[in-house]
Amino acid sequence: MPLPKSALAVAAGFMVVVAAVFAAYIWLALHWSYSEGERAGFMQKLSKKGWICKTWEGELSLVALPGAAPEKFLFTVREDAVADKINRQVGQRVALIYEEHRGLPTSCFGDTAYFVTDVKLISP
Repeated sequence: MPLPKSALAVAAGFMVVVAAVFAAYIWLALHWSYSEGERAGFMQKLSKKGWICKTWEGELSLVALPGAAPEKFLFTVREDAVADKINRQVGQRVALIYEEHRGLPTSCFGDTAYFVTDVKLISP
């Protein structure tokens, strides 16, 4: 026995509401930052990675004291213009300006929660 049209309409309406809530959650997670800050160190690498969703993923070497083991700051870049700016400064001491976005559901938005929005070259 087929379902009445009203039941199909309710099911379709429920699916639309679920999709809208999910889209609103992703928009909020991408546009509202949990934290913001700067990290300074030496740019080690930046590469475009991913099987389906290609994202710019980078590594900054944080050196606190000479002779100390460096800590790595892993980050994601969402904009190609910022990635180009960073690529020109690989191997140099830079300050990365970033926003932290927690709770993103997949790695299609980036492998890390740290999204770099700008870079500044630090004079030697």
